Amino acid sequence: MHARLQRQHEGVAKKPEARLDATGMAGLIDSLVRTVRGLPAPKPKTQWGDYYDHTNYNKQAFDDKARIVGEFLDQLKPRRVLDLGANDGSFSRLAQEKGALVLSCDIDPVAVESNYQQMKAARERNFVPLLIDLTNPSPAMGWANAERESFTERAKSDVVLNLALIHHLAIANNLPLGMVADYCASLGPVLIIEFVPKSDSQVKRLLATREDIFADYTPEGFEKAFAVRFDVTAKVPVADSERLMYLMTRKAQP
Repeated sequence: MHARLQRQHEGVAKKPEARLDATGMAGLIDSLVRTVRGLPAPKPKTQWGDYYDHTNYNKQAFDDKARIVGEFLDQLKPRRVLDLGANDGSFSRLAQEKGALVLSCDIDPVAVESNYQQMKAARERNFVPLLIDLTNPSPAMGWANAERESFTERAKSDVVLNLALIHHLAIANNLPLGMVADYCASLGPVLIIEFVPKSDSQVKRLLATREDIFADYTPEGFEKAFAVRFDVTAKVPVADSERLMYLMTRKAQP
């Protein structure tokens, strides 16, 4: 259509352009800014937008998970934290409260919007909510793929949080545990990761409509796969649940 209109108007004399003075242009821009800022974000029903309303964590388990992650962060004192699968940013904020710059990532747009609105209302600094699909992250872009770095390059951090995410990557997206370990190792030297076993209701939900072909998705299989890239520094069970929290340090590569 654009090309057709260009052909249609070839050779047609241009009419004098109407111009806005500086005051009129400033008023137009101000009106556009106020209009855009006043637009409410849509709130569609998404799979994980209300995750914490339907999670199988009771208060004791959730509080214990927060305690474990907090103690790990106190020990590590990271300057920059990457939170993968952050949902509405509950654990990202725990890292921020301890002084870290946090990249808070999730695939669910409603969860990310909730995270952003909380950040905006509290006027939080050093906190960046990002909409990211880890199975298809932003690539390097621009001339020769060198103008803008990929998500993996931009997101490198001192500590990577991978909480209540491993089952989505390994089971929902069929990613071998070893590949997940490799990717986590590419993002930072220290990993705080939560293993969610098959006995957990969230994993049962994923397996309800498909064949269980994940024979190595066990605590032992998980530890074996991640042992190729990481040393386990700590392994702590989450109270009143069957989930396990791990603190891992990336191995030096030969």
